[in-house]
Amino acid sequence: MPTSKRKPPTEPAHTEDKSLGKTLLFMQQLWELTHSLHAMSKRMDDVHGVTGPQRLALRIIGRSPGISAGALAETLRLHPSTLTGIVRRLCERALVDRVPDPADARRALLELLPAGRKLNEQRTHTVEAAVRRAMQRVTPAQLSGAAAVITVLISELERENQAS
Repeated sequence: MPTSKRKPPTEPAHTEDKSLGKTLLFMQQLWELTHSLHAMSKRMDDVHGVTGPQRLALRIIGRSPGISAGALAETLRLHPSTLTGIVRRLCERALVDRVPDPADARRALLELLPAGRKLNEQRTHTVEAAVRRAMQRVTPAQLSGAAAVITVLISELERENQAS
């Protein structure tokens, strides 16, 4: 059951209200995407017991058993303190285990527990399932263009944050 009662857009935003201009229309779409991601994350927590970010961490750990928390934070492009909370919740839910690194006792490596492996195999009703379907609906050139815009936008946002 969806958590959002908003009607999905039937047309690209650029045809909705030209008076906003392309920057505000694009920002409108970004906020709508953010809202949809949060709504789906809440739904995943209700259905699967993990949020979208927790699920992404779980998927990366499943693909890289024994990954360190630092490497996971780098892969997810998260600050280590943000990752700490995600991993703690995954451990509390008995989905992930921290095991001592045999090469360095100060470091822990992350592995999926049986319940985490089962959840890692889940392929429906997840953010990545929606992303996978969306990616199948666009051409490789459109996907490449979207990735380029996102990369440049992240760079500009980081530049603004550093200037503040």
